[in-house]
Amino acid sequence: MQQEVGQRAGERLGEDMGQRPPDAGLVFIGRIRTPWRTRSDCPKNTASSAALCQVELAAEFAPALDGLAGTSHVIVLYWLDRARRDYLVQAPSHAPYPLGTFALRSPNRPNPIGVGIVPLCRIDGHVLEVQGLDCLDGTPLLDVKPYLANTDSHPAAVVGWRRSG
Repeated sequence: MQQEVGQRAGERLGEDMGQRPPDAGLVFIGRIRTPWRTRSDCPKNTASSAALCQVELAAEFAPALDGLAGTSHVIVLYWLDRARRDYLVQAPSHAPYPLGTFALRSPNRPNPIGVGIVPLCRIDGHVLEVQGLDCLDGTPLLDVKPYLANTDSHPAAVVGWRRSG
């Protein structure tokens, strides 16, 4: 397999990944506003940014925010629309060796869904102000859920390749 421009040593792309028919329909319910216009400007994860960002729901989804006031953190799911979808193996600079896409949090994946668990600063109509998302400005919004510490937190969780390091 020929290496593509921008591909790192050890990375592998899937053949004809873009030819698969979609098997789910998603509705973008809004857009995310962040300070980042290019991927190189974007933080690597939500923990590495304190920037205020706006999660702008389409106005017709405003009633879906009822009951969210007073929530300290939310889970934001978003579609990484500018990511590649054909990587099977990737070689990130922080990893000791190339790794399978599903062992990484890279945006480049067959279904480029981003997730951020972030503090909810305020709600203004159909706009949530949150702190620290890690996506580009204009990223399509998929969903917002309340973060529940008693079910969503798993402090003892480990990632195998990081353990063997």
